Amino acid sequence: MIEKYIRDIPDFPKPGIVFKDITPLLQSPEGLKESIAGLQAAVDPSTYDVICGIESRGFIFGTALALATGKGFIPIRKPGKLPYKKISETYELEYGSDTVEIHEDAVTKGQRVLMVDDLLATGGTMAAALTLVRRIGGEICACAFVIELGFLGGREKLGDVEIHSLMNVE
Repeated sequence: MIEKYIRDIPDFPKPGIVFKDITPLLQSPEGLKESIAGLQAAVDPSTYDVICGIESRGFIFGTALALATGKGFIPIRKPGKLPYKKISETYELEYGSDTVEIHEDAVTKGQRVLMVDDLLATGGTMAAALTLVRRIGGEICACAFVIELGFLGGREKLGDVEIHSLMNVE
């Protein structure tokens, strides 16, 4: 039960929001181990070839899961961070837009990809990440999240992708 490692921070980053702080989870060897084991158990490693994580907290869980499963790791980054040829996807936020990027050779055509991030909220960032991976030929196996804010309806933006969450807040 990772819930005991998640701290609620009221009114952050703005009034009315209850921020789910994963810092205590990361500080706890037991909590971190439990979260990685939970992600590993959620999706059979034989169903994917590589793990893709979204900057920045998706890197923490994605690389640890890649190590635990013997898979490679692909980063999806914010603009201007990747040094090689890349493609971009811009998506809408509540107030404005954002962009994510991936190296154009990050996956080979038909490679099965597990997408990992710490949080599923409105789904915009992961939807953009799915688009990027598909554009370069990857096949999405599933998405795995540590926390899902179910009341925000992010699943709807991800289409028919299999979604796994260790903790769901309704």
